[in-house]
Formats: sequence, C-alpha cells, structure tokens
Amino acid sequence: MKQITIRPARRTESIAPFHVMALLERAHALEAAGHDVIHLEVGEPDFPTPAPIIEAGQQALAAGLTRYSPAAGIPALRHAVANWYQTRFGITVSAERILITPGASGALQLVLAALVDPGDGVLVTDPGYPCNRHFLELVNGIAQPVPLSPTSMHIDADAIARHWQSNTVAALLASPDNPTGSVMSAQTVREVAEQVSAKGGALIMDEIYQGLVYDEAVHCALEVAPQAIIINSFSKFFGMTGWRLGWLVAPESLMPSLERMAQNFFLAAPTPSQHAALAAFTPETLSELERRRVALQQRRDYLLQALPELGIHIVGDPRGAFYLYLDVSALTGNSYDWCLRLLEEKKLALTPGKDFGPQHGPHQYVRLAYTANVEKLKDAVARLKSFIQA
Repeated sequence: MKQITIRPARRTESIAPFHVMALLERAHALEAAGHDVIHLEVGEPDFPTPAPIIEAGQQALAAGLTRYSPAAGIPALRHAVANWYQTRFGITVSAERILITPGASGALQLVLAALVDPGDGVLVTDPGYPCNRHFLELVNGIAQPVPLSPTSMHIDADAIARHWQSNTVAALLASPDNPTGSVMSAQTVREVAEQVSAKGGALIMDEIYQGLVYDEAVHCALEVAPQAIIINSFSKFFGMTGWRLGWLVAPESLMPSLERMAQNFFLAAPTPSQHAALAAFTPETLSELERRRVALQQRRDYLLQALPELGIHIVGDPRGAFYLYLDVSALTGNSYDWCLRLLEEKKLALTPGKDFGPQHGPHQYVRLAYTANVEKLKDAVARLKSFIQA
C-alpha cells in the first residue's frame, strides 16, 4: 500500500505547545533517576480532593450513577451552583442560566463557539492564560492581545477602549489572574463591563480561582456586571482538578445555543463527577477549603518576603490564585534557558514567561506556583539563592 502523509489543518501551526511541558518531562526524568525535584511549575494545588467530595463520588459509583446526564448538567448541581451564588455573593442566578461542563475548558469552548464567527476578534491579556488564544483558533477567531503594564499587571477600561477594534466582539478577562495572581476590583469590573457594553461586545470573566483571594473579600463579576458571562470550575478552589468539571453562567438568550452545542460537542459532563460535586458546597467541605486558602496565603506571604531578598522582583499585586510572576531580567536575558539550567543544576522547576504571551517581554519573566508547603518553599528559596550566587 502506498504511504501517504496526512497534512494537519493549518490551525495546528498556530497552536503553540506548553513550553513548560518540556521542563516537566525533564523534571520527571530527573525524579526517575533518583533526584529530589521541587515542582513549582504546574498550576495544580498539592492538596487532595476533600474527603466529602470523594465519598460522594464513591457513593455515586456504588449506586450506578454512571449514565449520561442532561447536556446542561444534573438539575441538583445546577441548583446547588445557583444557591452558591445566592449564599456567598447575594446574587440571584436562575439555575436555568447555569450549564455544567467538562472543566472550565469545556465552558470556554462553548462560549467562544457561541459568540465568535470566523475573523472576529476577542481581547485577551498579555500575559495571560495561553489556552485562551488557542481556543480561538478552533472557531477561526483572532486573539487580540492587550499588553499589561509591567508595573501593575492590571487591566482597566481605558486599555479596553484603546485596543478594541472594528472586528472585536468580546473581551476575555480573568480575576484572579493566571499568571500574575492579580485581582480586579469590583469598580474596575464595573468600568470594564460598561466599556465593553458601549462597544456592543460581550464580557467573558474567567473566575476559576475565585475562592482563592487574600487580604480582601471575594467578589463575583455578576455583582456589578449582570450581563457578564462567567466561566468557573471545580478544579482550583474546590480541589477537583482530575474530575474535569466546570460551569458557566450566561444570559438566558444564549442558553439554547449553548445547550445545543453541548449536546453535540461532548454530550454532558462526567456524571459521577457531578454527583461528587454536590458535596463541594457542604459546611464540612467549605471549612476545609477555607483552611487550605489560609495555608496558601501563608505560603504567598513567606515568598513575598523571601524572594525580594534574593533580588527578584515580584510584579503586579498578587492577591489571588496561587501564582507569583517574577521579573528575573536582572539575572538573565532568557528566562526559558534560565529555567532549564535551574532545573538541571538545582532540581527546581518553574514556568518560563514565554508560555503566557509574546508581547509583554516574556523572556524576562518566570511564573512560580506556590503549590508546595512552606518547608518545601524554604528549600526552594535556598536552592534559588545558591543558583543565583553561583
């Protein structure tokens, strides 16, 4: 039989790899060879899924709850999420406006498919979560980067107005933000929403790190921007990364289109995961999640003191998530190579800035995920000090 070469679609050429995955592969190889590697590169907390959620999942499996659910999710979970908005934020959201998805990634794909026609643009921050740009490739949309200030790393309504183009249809923003940990104030969200609305566009708010906020109360964009489309997840705050479960909140006018696409794209979110997530909102689980939030804040506070003593500048105002974005330009002109050497020489894994956007000078930044306990972080700082002073 004649051998043929199957040509991939052109869009695949625009989807860059996660550069950190090459470092992660090397880190695993070093561990397999017996080295002690400290992982501060991957955006996944070191905490296990809370016990009540695991127990609820086990009970669902034992009860045979493994068949397809409705495309929008089991009604009990949609109502539980609606009740979460009411009790936590005082926001009345109809369960009919909530759609349960396979992770926040599933929610983002649905929302972008619903809003973006070929050639339409969507504003995204630079630095920002890289998959947002790549999701747009799937719908033949165009990512329109908004470079953030290297001092504040904040987005505002003026930046939205300056970068909005004739083909822009939406702004996709995050609070708390990956990779900087920045949190948008309620006033900023309100002003941004007003600017987007004045342009005739849609505001999509990624709130998957919503519960992980320090030094202030947790807010939801719906408090000040009722027409915003919300993306959220059970992964980060609720500790359910591998369960692959998220949700979205959208205006009622969009729900028929979103549900129809969900039926076709993925049928439904994982049924056992949905039943497990019903336990995410119990007092027992929420008490445990609060303890974890406090532990993450203690880790952050330690690093905010320790890293500047090494001459490393922490950019922005990291008041949420579990990331610090570090300016290492005084130490290197190539943060990717710097991360490779740090891993090889000190067995410490960080994420290079080139994963988070091309326009903000990524070669001078690295991201640190404080997803290890304080003792490991102290070891990491000691290794970093030794590396810098070598």
